[in-house]
Amino acid sequence: MDSSIYGVSSSKIFFFFFFFFFFFFVSFAIAALPQNPSGKSFSSSASGQINSNSVLVALLDSHYTELAELVEKALLLQTLEEAVGNHNITIFAPRNEALERQLDPEFKRFLLEPGNLKSLQTLLMFHIIPKRVGSHQWPDPKTGPVKHNTLCNDHLHLTSKPTGKKTVDSAELIRPDDVIRPDGVIHGIQQLLIPRSVIEDFNKRRNLRSISAVLPEGAPEVDPRTHRLKNSAPVPVGAPPILPINDAMAPGPSPAPAPAPGPGGPHHHFDGESQVKDFIQTLLHYGGYNEMADILVNLTSLATEMGRLVSEGYVITVMAPNDEAMAKLTTDQLSEPGAPEQIIYYHIIPEYQTEESMYNAVRRFGKVRYDTLRLPHKVLAQEADGSVIFGHGEGSAYLFDPDIYTDGRISVQGIDGVLFPEEETETIKKPAAVKVASKPRRGKLLEVGCWMLGTLGQDSHFRSCQ
Repeated sequence: MDSSIYGVSSSKIFFFFFFFFFFFFVSFAIAALPQNPSGKSFSSSASGQINSNSVLVALLDSHYTELAELVEKALLLQTLEEAVGNHNITIFAPRNEALERQLDPEFKRFLLEPGNLKSLQTLLMFHIIPKRVGSHQWPDPKTGPVKHNTLCNDHLHLTSKPTGKKTVDSAELIRPDDVIRPDGVIHGIQQLLIPRSVIEDFNKRRNLRSISAVLPEGAPEVDPRTHRLKNSAPVPVGAPPILPINDAMAPGPSPAPAPAPGPGGPHHHFDGESQVKDFIQTLLHYGGYNEMADILVNLTSLATEMGRLVSEGYVITVMAPNDEAMAKLTTDQLSEPGAPEQIIYYHIIPEYQTEESMYNAVRRFGKVRYDTLRLPHKVLAQEADGSVIFGHGEGSAYLFDPDIYTDGRISVQGIDGVLFPEEETETIKKPAAVKVASKPRRGKLLEVGCWMLGTLGQDSHFRSCQ
């Protein structure tokens, strides 16, 4: 029998206290959980990973494959993750045909060049608004367009026409609310939206290319003692320099002559320093060419000299060895005074060449010898395995990363080896041996007879004794 206390069984008292402590513990645990007073749904965790239901995942898996590919090439995923973590976003996605067939090929090539990564990022962030704007939130036709800021600190105008058509700037909305997620929405639009800043960058690069195509006229006469023009005529703005590039290089460990003024002297029609800085930054962002950038900036003053040459109107092509090739250089090759400059001078061609132009040249002519800034050596280029190979024998290098940077005045081509000039073997000519005709040797008896006749003064009568 169960014992009772004041008429209540002990088992009932035990269960009563058990349930009391259980509910007290559960209520305490619920109160200790973190609260979300804002009521927002977190699309990305604290570790920075995207939720599988995020609008970014939907974009990468959607039928807007061209736009998704550009987002990955522009290295924008981390930036968009942060934007989605802070607020909802609205993406205006151009259809694939607008990016594949209707986009100007020259403009598309400009966007995909590594040196124009900032322009590509600006273009893509111009299609994203840091807030949710559904199709039902478009302005009324009577109120006029409504301006919204974008992720690139620019703005878009949303407009509704009396016919019911909705537009984003100049692009028509063709698939409203195409993809809807808790942290954003994707609208399909007819064409690509291009901000004014990207158009200005593209026109600036295109103008530089047209200027670099101007051919020099006439044959200037250079004083061999001073390496300067004898009768210098005024050079029009934008025209290429008259003096050869080796005559304009600064004096140093190279065999280059004294510096000479470029077109217009110190006026500098081109911003060579900014262009050189831009291509060195491109080398660092591209990856695998840090040693080359370090030599240009820290170990030598070649970056400054290249900037001055470009400012004076010269064009150059830099064959940049990658880090793996530079690591094979020995201490003896770099320890001599002026050795780094001499190595880099041999990798600079005073012409503007791209991967396409060099490959076409070697396909047509077989072997092509390009001038370098290391006088009088030239670098040999020829076709090999569907690409271009430079140098001779074991010291050759393939064109490994083509067109790392091209802006119309500076072209950078990545190679997988360090080039050196072909060793000049001096052949010492030995003097030709002179053949001396020996006189016929006379016999002993004849010599004694001639000696006796000589004592008598009669040797002149005999021909053999003469």
